[in-house]
Amino acid sequence: MDALNLALFDLLNSPPDSPAWLVLIAHWCASDIILLVPALLIIGWLFGDETLKRPLLEAFIATVMALAASWAIGALWPMPRPFMVPMGEYLQVHAATPAFPSNHLTIMLTMAFSLTLFDATRRIGHCLLLLALPVAWARIFLGIHFPQDMIGALMLAPVAAALTGLGRAWLVLPLYERVVMRCYHLVFSPLINRGWVRR
Repeated sequence: MDALNLALFDLLNSPPDSPAWLVLIAHWCASDIILLVPALLIIGWLFGDETLKRPLLEAFIATVMALAASWAIGALWPMPRPFMVPMGEYLQVHAATPAFPSNHLTIMLTMAFSLTLFDATRRIGHCLLLLALPVAWARIFLGIHFPQDMIGALMLAPVAAALTGLGRAWLVLPLYERVVMRCYHLVFSPLINRGWVRR
């Protein structure tokens, strides 16, 4: 493995005497911050207007594309996780799946980069970018990932966001108008009529 990658891992991975409160924070950052993404998608679609719904749909499509690419990379070039080598401290149970790139960080960063492409959601995107930092730290700290896995996500996410943005006119907008909004109105029409969620 690359010497810089291993040096950064030694620097960021948990020392054996890490305090319990720091490990607890790391567990929360590694597993729970990402729950903001589905929460944002659900709340944004139910209560947001078109200026929020359309960027969220594009960000979701970009994220699906990024995860598909991540799966392909892992299948073609499987990289081990630290506990599979093994090396460092391993403080959170995880399946022995390919590590590169990190799916958690890929999701966070792709959503973030995609949302920064729109004026209405740029601040949300910037917030997600900031929140991605503790996610990346925690997953290295707990021995789930190497730093190179985070760099891989950082390289993949903006590409997926940009490519989806380039396909906005022929992919995202037709899908939004002809499929997603029709399904949304069909499923949620009782709640829309009562004014409980936005049209």
